[in-house]
Amino acid sequence: MLLAAVVETSRRVADTSKRLEKVDVLAGLLRQLDPEEVEIVVAFLSGYTRQGRIGIGYATLRAASAEVAGTAGLEIHEVDRALTELAAVQGAGSERRRSSLLHGLLARATVAEQRYLSGLLLGEIRQGALEGIMHEAVAKAAGMPGAQVRRAAMLAGDIAKVARTALEAGAAGLAQFDVQLFRPVQPMLAQTSKDIAEALGELGEAALEYKVDGARVQVHRAGDEVRVFSRALNDVSRAVPEIVEAVRALPGRELMLDGEVISLTPEGRPQPFQVTARRFNRKIDLERMRKELPLTPFWFDLMYLDGQSLLDEPQARRFAELAGISPAGSLIPHLVTADTERGAEFFHEALRSGHEGVMAKVVSAPYAAGARRQNWLKIKRPHTLDLVILAAEWGSGRRKGWLSNLHLGARDTEKGGFAMLGKTFKGLTDDMLKWQTEEFLKAEIGRDDYTVYVAPRFVAEIAFNDIQISPHYASGLALRFARVKRYRMDKRAEDADTLEMVRELAGA
Repeated sequence: MLLAAVVETSRRVADTSKRLEKVDVLAGLLRQLDPEEVEIVVAFLSGYTRQGRIGIGYATLRAASAEVAGTAGLEIHEVDRALTELAAVQGAGSERRRSSLLHGLLARATVAEQRYLSGLLLGEIRQGALEGIMHEAVAKAAGMPGAQVRRAAMLAGDIAKVARTALEAGAAGLAQFDVQLFRPVQPMLAQTSKDIAEALGELGEAALEYKVDGARVQVHRAGDEVRVFSRALNDVSRAVPEIVEAVRALPGRELMLDGEVISLTPEGRPQPFQVTARRFNRKIDLERMRKELPLTPFWFDLMYLDGQSLLDEPQARRFAELAGISPAGSLIPHLVTADTERGAEFFHEALRSGHEGVMAKVVSAPYAAGARRQNWLKIKRPHTLDLVILAAEWGSGRRKGWLSNLHLGARDTEKGGFAMLGKTFKGLTDDMLKWQTEEFLKAEIGRDDYTVYVAPRFVAEIAFNDIQISPHYASGLALRFARVKRYRMDKRAEDADTLEMVRELAGA
């Protein structure tokens, strides 16, 4: 198949706001693909490549741009092979070699294909197929229930592989995507609730837990072999030897744990997230940092125990099994209640202890891997959002030469892309200004006289006083007195808060 068909499908999906039409268009294309093309195309239309990050930034694309476009267009397999070759380039002269290979690819592409490939490599494909719509399209093309595809994708962590299996082997083939030790599942995620009263009003009796501001980890164990995976499902075992040792010492032979690890002060209070994050820097002296910043685990879920998956078991049973194997000091503080006063006191205890709030969980709910459901609600200190940085403006005065004023965006799950909610330069330290200037320039996708536009890769936690109606932004909303609390290096753009949630908070 020609890449042009994918480009046209992406355009048609972007041009409609109707979910069912998006699904129909995607499913129609999927039915036309041969098995070898399915993984490539599903990845492309989901906004990524099978090769992962290839190291192509705006500067490389600009240097590799072709003055003359091709006329015949590119084959899907031709593009995939070229991306594999690009991903393999390393060592001295790699930037020049990468630019040359990319130039050769773009010179054979049509103008529309060039634009699409540039957006794909910069992480800028936002046609609205990223919010579970692809799961529905795969299910429709394969003629099976959407829930079956969603579950397989959650457990496999890769919709492209699941799509090929579904189209080739049907429902029976998806049975292979079950819980498997050392193949991490996507973590279950939470929606936001305004306060304890609202959360308990919605959930009724719920399990309340401290919301620890650490690094989310998923730990797998089989016998003495232990591996620790990050929120992004990367193996970070080497960075956290004390966590490996702690899990190796637990009873049971086979485990899959979900939790947070955090650096505590000598008094037992949580360090800021940025301090904990230093432990995951690959360039540190690990032995020295282990002594200076030891990590403490707080477990809150058990997904697998001695040959049995617990994903479909209710939260109450999973936590009871967890409590049976975890030392008390490593178990997240926990309260089951439907009483608003008791819940509010628990919330304030969490804040007094230095934590950022509580989680409220439906005690009868299964573990929905990869899903952001109402079965888990987070109640944090008032008025913070995790937003995507869309651009930054050059500073003036003492900030001259640094990228400073940040453009803030929430995920728009209806139209795709991101909806701007305002700008801020408040809360930025000199270290943060230096870091973001270096990193944003690497992720640059365009600029004007005073603004650098960046690929939507950076998520920041933004504090604000309230949300107001604004005619200045297409979202119709703006944050008042926004300020940067920290960058969320553990989160991707697709994990940021949504415009829908911001509207709910604003009462719009």
